[in-house]
Amino acid sequence: MSKEVLFFTGGGSGGHVVPALTIIQNIDKNKYNIIYIGSRDGIEAELTKKKVDLYQAIPVGKLRRYLSFQNFLDLFKVILGILSSVKILMKFKSQKSRVVSLGGFVSVPVVIASKLLGIPVFVHEQTSRVGLANKISSYFAKEIFISFEESRKFFPKEKVRYTGYPVRREFFTKAIEVKKIDNFNFFQASRPLLFITGGGNGSKLLNDKVRESLDELKKHFTIVHQVGKAFISEYRKFEDSVYKPVAFLGDEMPSLFKSADVIISRSGAGTVCELMALGKKSIFIPLKGAQKNEQYHNAMEAKEYLGSIIVEEDKFKDLSLVQLVRSFELDNEPVVLKRDSVSEILNSILA
Repeated sequence: MSKEVLFFTGGGSGGHVVPALTIIQNIDKNKYNIIYIGSRDGIEAELTKKKVDLYQAIPVGKLRRYLSFQNFLDLFKVILGILSSVKILMKFKSQKSRVVSLGGFVSVPVVIASKLLGIPVFVHEQTSRVGLANKISSYFAKEIFISFEESRKFFPKEKVRYTGYPVRREFFTKAIEVKKIDNFNFFQASRPLLFITGGGNGSKLLNDKVRESLDELKKHFTIVHQVGKAFISEYRKFEDSVYKPVAFLGDEMPSLFKSADVIISRSGAGTVCELMALGKKSIFIPLKGAQKNEQYHNAMEAKEYLGSIIVEEDKFKDLSLVQLVRSFELDNEPVVLKRDSVSEILNSILA
């Protein structure tokens, strides 16, 4: 008996890909083949390596909410993306195929092609505010899963189901799976562990602030700093026994979140929900230019639930990072979220 095929799509940032991989991680590989449809050079092409059965690339056109001549050029890319998606879906689809979309520009052609071919589409929205790609995809979807109740108002109410964010299973245990990054043992640090992350692509704002305060921070903390691929060569020269800059973190992230005494981060939906799952109070610096100020609203969820601290970009530029970190008190008892979002999502998709 041949396996059924499930298609996944979503990309442009790790925030769309990581939850997709979390869902994929929980699928019975004896029953299903997983095909991921993404862009040729996007982060999804890298993150899905060895984690799906097949990766297929399509042309990608960016979608914008404002008038731009580039919209006309990208419209042709979207059309090519739809045609490419139709070809891929027709070639590999099985009798009970489903398409699961996690958002980003690459997902829209796949969703439209799926609707044209009569393949059921399931959309997951990670943020408290809705991106344009998922807004468009919602009209073609059979069901829409949301991470925050606040997102419900943005979608057709008859299609929406509140499942929560698909948090990786590692965040529901106390076990520290990873204790080293390269030869840097952050777990046995003699000083409090400070973990700073600007997300998978890094944050120049956070990086610059760390750089100007680094000498003083090193006196008090062991520091792991996710700087982003574009900045790693610049920050690697500061590496020593108490400071470890890294370009990108994957499987190490849960252990770092669990081990850190203080966490400073952007407030993408994945980061916020994972820290909430751990019950870990932290310091959030929301990205000011994010879609509909979504990162601020994401961070507000953690503030209300755990008492996490929010520092807006304009204030963050002028404050003392050392003073902020040293005054932070990790005084909460972990309150682990019990919701099994992944099972809820999979039960709907595979029904």
